[in-house]
Amino acid sequence: MPLDGGHVPSILAAFDLGSWGRLSDGPVASGRLGSISRLDTESGSWAVKQVGDVPAAELAELLEGAAFQEASLAAGVPTPAVRRTRAGEHIADCGEVRVRLHAWVDLHDPDASLDPVDVGRLVAGLHRVEFAGAIGLDPWYTEPVGAARWSELISALRARHAPFADELDALVPELVAMEAFLGAPPRALRTCHRDLWADNVRRVRDGGLCVFDFDNAGLADPSQELALILVEYCTADPRRAGLVRAAYEEAGGPGRVEDPTDFAMPIAQLSHIVAEGCRRWLAATTDDERSDNEGWVREFVDRPLTRTEIEALLAG
Repeated sequence: MPLDGGHVPSILAAFDLGSWGRLSDGPVASGRLGSISRLDTESGSWAVKQVGDVPAAELAELLEGAAFQEASLAAGVPTPAVRRTRAGEHIADCGEVRVRLHAWVDLHDPDASLDPVDVGRLVAGLHRVEFAGAIGLDPWYTEPVGAARWSELISALRARHAPFADELDALVPELVAMEAFLGAPPRALRTCHRDLWADNVRRVRDGGLCVFDFDNAGLADPSQELALILVEYCTADPRRAGLVRAAYEEAGGPGRVEDPTDFAMPIAQLSHIVAEGCRRWLAATTDDERSDNEGWVREFVDRPLTRTEIEALLAG
């Protein structure tokens, strides 16, 4: 059931937000895994995210992500405050819908050219948060797609005349070659955000950075998450990588990027994102769905990560 204004009284009561509230007419932001509505109340403005019927394991991940976000805020990391219910829960049943809330923050659009010193300091702060989570390693960040699966996808895409099939096929040898960097044992493990792409690290309207969307948090190697930061914010100008790393180290970040194997997280994650975009394109039943998922694939096709770029980031 979609969220609408009729659910506002239940949300206000569940989260102790007073007697008055106004919900935005539909989502004001959306992503691959859900949409955000804005709720203005006498107690402030809130981002409202609907929680569907998810498996127990996924629910546990959402709850741990919220707890890690709370711990990060308490440690001084700039992130929106999580709003708990009157009963201290993260999620509330509100008249046939389940929702969770965090404080509303006015954000600029995603920007991969954010100040590298600010980015390095923010990630160091995240990696210093004292938090012992229970969500373990995930193959999405560690395992290859593999040559066989890439071959299957390309064949299926060609059979369906996917407009990006030739471009992706030309990149598969590089994708497979980079997957050879996967499999080395992590230097260390701690709860990480695991999704620090530019969509989730933004400059706020009144200055400073803000990190949000902790839904994918779990165990990872902080060195590999730092490498993801270098890929996202420094590929266009590898000289920025040295500024990020220096700021990160100066701020006490524990990770170090010293070898191509440290790039395992972004390599694996980007590969799985592309493969999932292909799978969804093949499963799509409308032109709009196919166009949406083609966009997902083209985010990589138009800006591919390569071994040459990894070497440039290490040198930078």
